Amino acid sequence: MEYFLAVVDCGGVTRAAAHLQVAQPSLSQAVRKLEKSLGTELFHRVGRGLVLSPAGEALVGPARAILRDVESAENAVRNVGAMRGGSIDIASLSDLSSDPLSVWVAKFRQRYPDVRFRIEDRDEMSDVVSLVRSGACELGILSLPLPTDELEGEALIDQQLVLVCPPGTEERWPSPVPIESLSRVQFVMGERGTATRDFIEQSLRERGIEPEIAVEVRQRGAVLPIVLAGGGVSIVALRSGLDAMMRGGVVRELAPGLTRSMGVVHRPGRITVASAEFVSCAKASIADFARSVDDYMKQGLSLVDAAKVTRDEGDRVMRELTREMHR
Repeated sequence: MEYFLAVVDCGGVTRAAAHLQVAQPSLSQAVRKLEKSLGTELFHRVGRGLVLSPAGEALVGPARAILRDVESAENAVRNVGAMRGGSIDIASLSDLSSDPLSVWVAKFRQRYPDVRFRIEDRDEMSDVVSLVRSGACELGILSLPLPTDELEGEALIDQQLVLVCPPGTEERWPSPVPIESLSRVQFVMGERGTATRDFIEQSLRERGIEPEIAVEVRQRGAVLPIVLAGGGVSIVALRSGLDAMMRGGVVRELAPGLTRSMGVVHRPGRITVASAEFVSCAKASIADFARSVDDYMKQGLSLVDAAKVTRDEGDRVMRELTREMHR
C-alpha cells in the first residue's frame, strides 16, 4: 500500500522509487503483485507513464486509512508520547488552509518535527467532506454547521471577518464600519460558488446589502493585491487582514461583526494519536490567541490592533524557537 500511494503521490514509478529509496524494479514488481492479488489493474500504462484506473482511484482512500492504522499500531507498541514519525492527512477549505490551518501546522511541527503533513485544499465543502468520508484524508477543516451527519465533528473557532480597503483611505472608513454603509461599494471577491464568497454574500444580503462585485478573481491569492492596488474593497479573515495591514492596507472591523464558525471533522470512531494531538494543539493555540486579544482589548485596543499585537508577539516567539532548533 505504501508503494502504491508513493506512485500516486509522486506521479510515477521512477520518482516514487527515488522518494522511497528503493530499486525501481522492486517497486514495479510490488505494484504488479498488488494488482494480481486484487485481481484488477490499478494503473493504466500510457506510453511510459501511469494513469490511475477506476479501481486505483477507489483504492486511494482505503489505502491511506490502512497506513494510518499501521502507524497507530506501531505507536501503540512504542513510546506514544514521543510522537516519533507518523503522518496527518488533512482536507481543508482553500481559504482556511492559509489561515488558520497553516498556523496550527507550523506550531505543531515546532513541537513534533518528525510528523509529516499532507494537506488537500478544496473550494467546495462537498469536496472536503468527500475526502474525509472516503478515508483519503483523516481530518477535515471546514465551516459549520456540518453538511452531513455521516461525519463526527466539533467546533474549533469563530473566525472573525474584517473589511480591507486600499492604502490612503483611512478617512473614508470609520472604525468600525457599519455594514449598511457597504451599499454600492465595489468589492473584489473570489470565484462565484466558493464557500467563502457564498458566506459573505449571504451575510450581506441578510442585512439588506446587495454586494456590487467589481472584480471577480479565481485565484484567491490575487484578492488582496488587487485591493491594495486600489481595485476595490474586500472582506477577509482577520489574519489575512493583518497581512494586508502590514502592506499599507486599511483594515476595519464591521458593525455588527461578521463571524463564521469553523471546526474539524472525521469519520466516526477513533482517530490516530498524531491527529488527536494535532487537534488538541490547535485548540490550545486558539485559546492562547483569544486570551491575548481579549487582554489587549481590555486595555483599550480595537479588535484589529489587539490581534496585530498578539500576532506580532507570536511571530517573535516562533522565530526564537526556530533559531533554537537550528543551533
